[in-house]
Amino acid sequence: MDMSSSSSSSSDSMSMTMQMVFTNAHDTPLYSSSWTPRTTGQYAATCIFLIFLGLAFRGLLAAKHVIEIHWSAKARNRRYVLVRGRTSESGRIENDPDAKEGSLVTAQGVEERVKVVKTAKQPTIPFRLSVDVPRAVLTLVIAGVGYLLMLAVMTMNIGYFFSVLAGVFVGELAVGRYTQYEEH
Repeated sequence: MDMSSSSSSSSDSMSMTMQMVFTNAHDTPLYSSSWTPRTTGQYAATCIFLIFLGLAFRGLLAAKHVIEIHWSAKARNRRYVLVRGRTSESGRIENDPDAKEGSLVTAQGVEERVKVVKTAKQPTIPFRLSVDVPRAVLTLVIAGVGYLLMLAVMTMNIGYFFSVLAGVFVGELAVGRYTQYEEH
């Protein structure tokens, strides 16, 4: 039995496994072999890039939440329809001989000739190109940035790891109040 071939195949398989300890090497490639810092300044610039990428990730999540609120409000406003022939509350009061003089404030705060269209159950919002395409693109960008951050952490470089954490931290401080916690 040849022991040399057995040990060489096991060392080959060991070199193919993922590194399981953090390193502080300044020449760790990020995303490709062409993005390998050669100097301390390039390494610092790469870490600063990762901080901004983490910040952008939190900003995108906050932007998505704010835009979803805007789209939801627009969808709710589309439920109001103008009703023809419906007399206003003030018109009914003017024609009522028993009514006292005064002004009328409705539940909405102003008098309106609209009716809220409701259904018996809570339906899903209908497909709208003006909403669903931007939502899908924004979700695609958020997923892409999230995966780029994940790949940076998977290099097991301690500087990259802390840069991602710093970016997420600063981003959460800056825009965290605008996000929804279910998205985290």
